[in-house]
Amino acid sequence: MKILKHSILVFALFFSTFSVHGQQKFVQGIVFDKETNQRVGKVFIKNERTKQNSFNNSRGEFDMHVVMGDLIVSNKEGYFADTIRYAGQQVLMIYLRRSSIYIPEVNVVARRSPEEVLKQRQEEFNKAFKLADPGSIFSVGPTGAGVSIGSIYNMLSREGKNARRLTRIIRQEYEHNVIDSKFTPDLVAGVTGLSGEKLSNFMRNFRPTYYFVTVATPYELSSYIRSKYEIFKLNPNLRFLPTLPDINLEVNN
Repeated sequence: MKILKHSILVFALFFSTFSVHGQQKFVQGIVFDKETNQRVGKVFIKNERTKQNSFNNSRGEFDMHVVMGDLIVSNKEGYFADTIRYAGQQVLMIYLRRSSIYIPEVNVVARRSPEEVLKQRQEEFNKAFKLADPGSIFSVGPTGAGVSIGSIYNMLSREGKNARRLTRIIRQEYEHNVIDSKFTPDLVAGVTGLSGEKLSNFMRNFRPTYYFVTVATPYELSSYIRSKYEIFKLNPNLRFLPTLPDINLEVNN
């Protein structure tokens, strides 16, 4: 009799355990970006046991039938696949990690754009810009076509040469400002993890050209920084010699 009672007790415990673990539940879940904690939509969700699958909605939410121990797999382009095990959670919280480096958007407040600075320079040095662009040396008047003495004077006069030199400097300032607006310390630090003197050294040694930053996409600029960082890691203390400026020698006869 004791053996029978013991067998019944063991069977009851086994059955209750099996029922708890085998009971199917309908649970809800949410998918987040691990870096920003923002919800991620259009994620492919799959239950490995039942093969049930679906996409979550634009708010990152989904629902699924599960039992204890089910593996839930999540996939989305641009993120690493993630797998979690259902262990009785009221809500399945899934955090996806980006497969590429995340670069947060940086809002610069009270800083003028390169175009605004250039426009201000053009207004401040309006006369120099007019002298620097002499216009056509040929003019057409009531008596016919002729040579514009004013244009020739502007081209040959010292005042005209100084004006052209000034406008070249202003143009170089504009190009440097464009590079600075795109190749920023925040961007480089976010991609490389550098800071302080090493960050300054990297930005000084691997400063991109004006042409490159004007045609490169954000992804291409980030790829450029990553490739240069691999070179930088070989010798972080290396300092390149600065590029010598072009010198125009004018000879007065």
